[in-house]
Amino acid sequence: MLLFVAFLFVFVFPIRTLLAQREERARVRDQIELLDEQNRQLEQEAGRLQTDSEVERLARERYNLVRPGETPDAVVPPPDPTTTTTPPSPEGATP
Repeated sequence: MLLFVAFLFVFVFPIRTLLAQREERARVRDQIELLDEQNRQLEQEAGRLQTDSEVERLARERYNLVRPGETPDAVVPPPDPTTTTTPPSPEGATP
């Protein structure tokens, strides 16, 4: 019995720990790859935001800004069609 316990401590528990560490390493590596991709995208966006044309596009799109002398146009959707109904007359009431 003592040999079995010693075997567990010497071989099985370290192997389980090693496998758990490998899984953790793989998970962390995947997370690093995802963060690297997000970082690349943010760097590209930061580069685009350094250009006047991108800043102007965002100002027009998000904040409806116009240049001096321009006239803003607003496109309004048509109103929803409504149906009018006459309310029922109270019983016993004569018109």
